[in-house]
Amino acid sequence: MPKVSVLNQAGTSVGEIELNEAIFGIVPNEAVLFESLVQQRASLRQGNHKVKTRAEVAGGGRKPWRQKGTGRARQGSIRSPQWRGGGIVFGPAPRSYSYKLPKKVRRLALLSALSTKVREEDVIVLEGLTFNAPKTKEFIQVLANLSINRKALIVTADLDETLALSARNIPGISVVTASGINVLDLIGHDKLVMTKAAVQKIEEVLG
Repeated sequence: MPKVSVLNQAGTSVGEIELNEAIFGIVPNEAVLFESLVQQRASLRQGNHKVKTRAEVAGGGRKPWRQKGTGRARQGSIRSPQWRGGGIVFGPAPRSYSYKLPKKVRRLALLSALSTKVREEDVIVLEGLTFNAPKTKEFIQVLANLSINRKALIVTADLDETLALSARNIPGISVVTASGINVLDLIGHDKLVMTKAAVQKIEEVLG
């Protein structure tokens, strides 16, 4: 089983924790990881692109010239697609790009992302992470104590409003609960910082 040191908010080691090998010690499946990342990013797309068809472009209600006798090609409207300023044929319309992956695929992708962090030694486990009041300066000091100077994902067992407010103005720092952990956040941050309670909750859910 992989072992990780447990630190306090001052950055001092206070013990060790054994991580569940079935969750944090599997061989990462890169294909599933990629598939999950594509799915999550696709689901984030707004899909609000829109162009006007010939029915929606203003004007063009009158036939530009008579049907026969002019020597020119017959035309019904100056807003037909072949005209400058006319409607667009088969242009983009609002749509949702989201789709779902099978439950087992999503689970394997999450386990692969967690195991990758452990393999690369980018996991920090904290004994606890609490603040008496929302203080960004105190949170920055904790990050300095943990030698974190890159993007980091902070995972707590439950929603902590004080912690979230303390971290929200720090660039590159994201706070999520154990139930909200996902592949995109794990891959998109350099360090994974979890409380002991969060580790236990993750192992309960995924174990």
